[in-house]
Amino acid sequence: MNDSIFTGCIPALMTPCTADRKPDYDALVAKGRELVDLGMRAVVYCGSMGDWPLLSEAERQEGVARLVAAGVPVIVGTGAVNSKEAVSHAAHAAKVGAQGLMVIPRVLSRGTAPAAQKAHFSAILKAAPELPAVIYNSPYYGFATRADLFFELRHEHPNLIGFKEFGGADDLRYAAEHITSQDDDVSLMVGVDTQVFHGFVNCNATGAITGVGNALPKEVLQLVALCEKAAKGDLVARRQARELESALAVLSSFDEGVDLVLYYKQLMVLNGDSAYELHFNESDALSDAQRRYVETQYALFREWYKQWSAQLGNVGQGLPAGR
Repeated sequence: MNDSIFTGCIPALMTPCTADRKPDYDALVAKGRELVDLGMRAVVYCGSMGDWPLLSEAERQEGVARLVAAGVPVIVGTGAVNSKEAVSHAAHAAKVGAQGLMVIPRVLSRGTAPAAQKAHFSAILKAAPELPAVIYNSPYYGFATRADLFFELRHEHPNLIGFKEFGGADDLRYAAEHITSQDDDVSLMVGVDTQVFHGFVNCNATGAITGVGNALPKEVLQLVALCEKAAKGDLVARRQARELESALAVLSSFDEGVDLVLYYKQLMVLNGDSAYELHFNESDALSDAQRRYVETQYALFREWYKQWSAQLGNVGQGLPAGR
C-alpha cells in the first residue's frame, strides 16, 4: 500500500466559523488549497485542531467532501465517542476520495480497555481497507497504543501503515524503537510541534503533522526541510534546524496545551485571516493576558526570522524564502 501521503509536512486544519458560529466551508477550503499550494503534502481534517468534538457528524463530513472536491489531499480524523460514528467517518472518507485516515482511539466509554480499543481500531480500519491509515497516539485520549497491539492490528489490517505520536520526546523514541523501525513500510509521523527535530533526526520520522504550520506555513516547511537534511547527516542543516526550532519554541508549545486551537486561531487573526476570529462556543476565548503574550511572542519570532533569513541570505539550499 502506498504510504506517501504520510510524508513531509501536513497541517491539521482548524475549522473557521461564520458569524453564527457554524463551519465556514468556503474559508476552510480556501485555507486548505492555500497551504497545499505552498508545499504542504496534504491536510488533516477533522482532528483535535478541527474541533471534532464540537461538530456534528454531518458537518465534519461536509468539510471533508468539500476539501476533496477542491482537489485538496485530505487525511480524515476519525475521532468519536461512539465507534459507529468513527466507522461512518472512515467509510465516508473512502467514498468521497480522501487519501488517508488518522485513527483516533475510543474515548470516554471503555477508553482504557485494550480489548475495546482493538475492536474500535479494527472497525475503523475495516471500513476503509484501501485507505492508508496511522494510529494517533496521544496522552490526552487516555490510552497508549503499544507495539503488541499495533502489530496485532497491522497483521489483520494491511492498511495500517504508521503511527502519529503526540506524546512527546520519550513517546516518539518508544514508537521509533519498538514500532516504526521494524521495517520501511511502517511510517512515523511527528504529531507535536515541539518535537520536529527530535522526530526526524533521532526517530527516523517520515513526516510531521503541524498546528503552528497553519499560521507559519513557510517557516514550518523550512524547518521540516532542514530536519530532513539533518537526518541525512548534513552538518549545516542540523545547526540551522535547531536554531529555527528554538526560535519557534514558544509558539510551538501552544500545541501541547488545551488552548491550542484558541492560540493558533489568534495567530491566524494576526496574519489577517478574519475567518478565524470566532470559536464554536462563545465562551471559548483567550484571556487578555494570553492574547498579549501570544502577540508579543509572535512579533518577536517574526523579527528574529526576518534577521535570521537575511543572515542566511537564502543561500541556495532549496528552502522556502522568508515572509
